[in-house]
Amino acid sequence: MPHRISIRPAAASDVDNIHDLLQPMAKAHVILPRSRDDIFEHLQEFLVATYDRTLAGVAALHVYGTNLGEIRSLVVAPELQGHRLGSMLVDACERWAKGLGLARLFALTYVPAFFVKKGYHVVSKESLPHKIWTVCIHCAKFSQCDEVAVEKRLSDAPIQPMKMIPILEALERD
Repeated sequence: MPHRISIRPAAASDVDNIHDLLQPMAKAHVILPRSRDDIFEHLQEFLVATYDRTLAGVAALHVYGTNLGEIRSLVVAPELQGHRLGSMLVDACERWAKGLGLARLFALTYVPAFFVKKGYHVVSKESLPHKIWTVCIHCAKFSQCDEVAVEKRLSDAPIQPMKMIPILEALERD
C-alpha cells in the first residue's frame, strides 16, 4: 500500500510535535532553537509534512518585507529522510511566497547542494542585511557563522530594499 504524504499549515495541536522534531537539530547547532512559546507565536509561519498521518517534517516561511522571505526551521525526521519531504516543504513554501507576492526567498543552510538542486543560488550573507540584524544577532554563532546563504528569484518584480526605521522614530510613533 502506498504511503500517504501531505503538506499542510501547522495547527496549534502540532506545536509539541514540531518542538520535538526541531529540538535535536537545535541541540546539534544545525538550526536555531525555538521554544514552544516561539512556535505558538509564529505558528502561522509553519507548514508541516505528515507521513502516514505522523508529523514527519516542518518548515517555516518568514516574511521580511514587501518581497523578501526566508525558509527557516526546515527539518525532516531522520528516519523519513529520502522520501522527498524536505523538497515538498520547500516547494510549498515557494508557492506560498509567490501567493504573497514575494519576489525572492532565501535560506541559511549547511546543505546548500539541496537548495541548488531546487534552483537556488549561493549568495553572500552580506547581501541579506535584514536577516543578519533581525535574527542572526541572537545566534551563538553570529560572529563565526558557517552557514551558507542561498537565494531564489520567484518573480521578475523589482526587489525593493527593506527600509530600516530608526528605533527612536519608531518609538515616537507608538
